Amino acid sequence: MRVAMISEHASPLAVLGGEDAGGQNTHVAELSTALAAAGHDVRVYTRRDGPELPETVRMSDAVDVVHVPAGPPEPIAKDELLPYMKDFSAWLVGRWRADDWVPDVVHAHFWMSGLAGIAAARQTGVPVVQTYHALGTVKRRHQGTADTSPARRVGYERALGRAVDRVIAQSQDEVRELVRMGVPLDRMTVIPSGVNNRTFSPEGPAVPRTPGRPRILTVGRLVERKGYQDLVRAMPMIPDAECVIVGGPPPGEVDTDPQVRRLRALAEEVGVADRVRLIGAVPREEMPYWYRSADLLVAAPWYEPFGLTPLEAMACGVPVVGTAVGGLTDTVVDGRTGDLVPPRDPAALGAAVRDLIVDRVRRYGYARAALDRAHREYSWSRTADQIGAVYSAVSEVRRPSGVVAG
Repeated sequence: MRVAMISEHASPLAVLGGEDAGGQNTHVAELSTALAAAGHDVRVYTRRDGPELPETVRMSDAVDVVHVPAGPPEPIAKDELLPYMKDFSAWLVGRWRADDWVPDVVHAHFWMSGLAGIAAARQTGVPVVQTYHALGTVKRRHQGTADTSPARRVGYERALGRAVDRVIAQSQDEVRELVRMGVPLDRMTVIPSGVNNRTFSPEGPAVPRTPGRPRILTVGRLVERKGYQDLVRAMPMIPDAECVIVGGPPPGEVDTDPQVRRLRALAEEVGVADRVRLIGAVPREEMPYWYRSADLLVAAPWYEPFGLTPLEAMACGVPVVGTAVGGLTDTVVDGRTGDLVPPRDPAALGAAVRDLIVDRVRRYGYARAALDRAHREYSWSRTADQIGAVYSAVSEVRRPSGVVAG
């Protein structure tokens, strides 16, 4: 099938670790590659955010990334992109009508991609599949007045869920949230993200460790909701261990980054500055080296739609201590592949990490179970097969939408 992936702010070609570059970028890149390996012809449409970018880039065999001219060709925070979605959808319609490549299905990633996709699809008769990646209701609940999402986001997400041909939810927690929003349960299919088990595996080089110190690794964008400050506050309970934080600005800009400075100041305040290291962004191909170097991964977000880094660690044979939120409650089996604790609770987090660090037998048992679960349940080929089945099921659907972008 010809698959049009729309990922308006999250290009699969982006360098990970920035404020708006994280799990969605990886998901779109890996899913597109896996779908292509399964025989599909995939084009990923993302907003052109640099004047030097060519219109089309070949990412891999049977996967093209198309840069859509919507808004100025410069970086724009994703929460400010809504006004450009009409231009995005209009460009798609013009391209599909002029081209001999018309998609059989549109797969929209994130709510603004859904607006652009469904506005274009209703003019071309193409069915639409929606993956949200994050929901405005959850973000508003946890961030309150700090939430910078457009005011109409939740209403648009609700309308999209009722208008698209299928919603692909990534966890049972997301299903429950969507049902509370009023999205029909019979329109949803739960298909989790996958993990690249060839790239992420226990075999291969590892980053050297500090002799005599257990290593606690945590990975992701340096944003408050990821809970890094809770881990730093937990470190006094975990004597002798070092905490390595991977993500954020490029290494050359780490020392001037405001969030890095706040975390370093906090580490100084609680007396663990000598045991907390902030590395900055790491090329994706080097991430397995960091996972393999760790005794365990901590994922302590306040909320998390899915969370790819715990899966990547598990695929490298590394157990996880995570917060019992969102997709982590599906991927991490409490007491078998890792331990789950309440969010925003440094004392509970510190106790769980300390107990697992000192219990080598339990840690090794978790590691073996984590590796088995990542390989058995979360391969990208399995995810692509399941999503391909959804595409086939909706491919004959041709019905109008009630949502207008903008």
